[in-house]
Amino acid sequence: VGISIYPDDAQSYEELVKAADTAMYQVKEAGKNGYQFYTQTMNDKVTQRMHIENYLRSAIAKDEFFVEYQPKVNIVTKSVYGMEALVRWNHATKGLIRPDEFIGISEETGQILLLGLWVAKQAMLDTKMLHDEGKRVIVSINVSSKQLGDASFVEEICAIADEIGLERGFVELEITETHIMKNVDKALLILNELHKRGFLLSIDDFGTGYSSLNYLKKLPTKTIKIDRSFVLDIDTNSDDRSIVAAIIAMANSLGKDVIAEGSETRAHIEALRSLGCSKVQGYYFSKPLKIEMFKEFVTNFKCDAT
Repeated sequence: VGISIYPDDAQSYEELVKAADTAMYQVKEAGKNGYQFYTQTMNDKVTQRMHIENYLRSAIAKDEFFVEYQPKVNIVTKSVYGMEALVRWNHATKGLIRPDEFIGISEETGQILLLGLWVAKQAMLDTKMLHDEGKRVIVSINVSSKQLGDASFVEEICAIADEIGLERGFVELEITETHIMKNVDKALLILNELHKRGFLLSIDDFGTGYSSLNYLKKLPTKTIKIDRSFVLDIDTNSDDRSIVAAIIAMANSLGKDVIAEGSETRAHIEALRSLGCSKVQGYYFSKPLKIEMFKEFVTNFKCDAT
């Protein structure tokens, strides 16, 4: 239920209904089954959303997107073994627009289908360039539930890899746990097909959703990524440490790799190492980098984790 009040929120019937509708949208966005009074900030938020939705329609054509890469490090072999591709948007007049401002909107409007393929192609092009220079890293590319539900996605992602000439075994598709659980049976079909086609698969943000262990053992995923929310206090919070230890043990028993994102301090690295997690991603080693800076990072990398 959305609620607006005369004359505080509007002067006419039409404006009152519009305000109440805006408030109702906020309730739906928050998970339904509730009520909300209209406020001006809601209108500002809706207006901003409309602007971003309109901007998105031409952003790719205007070449406003670019990709940065956050290194993935193996603290046992002391090497950079991979990178996660992260899309960024530099709008012509608004400047940098944060991913959390446009990714969700692009998924709701379906524009993520085109944007996702653009990111995949750019990421594979950059990875092929690194391979040609002898830096054979794995590139991780995020895939949304909307893409998994698209009938042409499998063929399109295969075509991009083949056109570029990049071995599919160096492409890891990251799917969030919540996206998988939205439609588990369909996700299983798509993920099994992608696995059969030679792609690596990873469950992103593990531990934040409501996954079934029964389905987890069926997923053809090679890697489980521990959500950063459990890593940030791993050195000071015994509950977080226990959760991470349990995820690592479970992954090991299922024959899957584990990587911990949000590894930002030396204490994080040492705690993860003590728990048997050898792969990490986070600001301790590097923030996301443009491809030329990433190449330099790999060339000069020295792991000081003991």
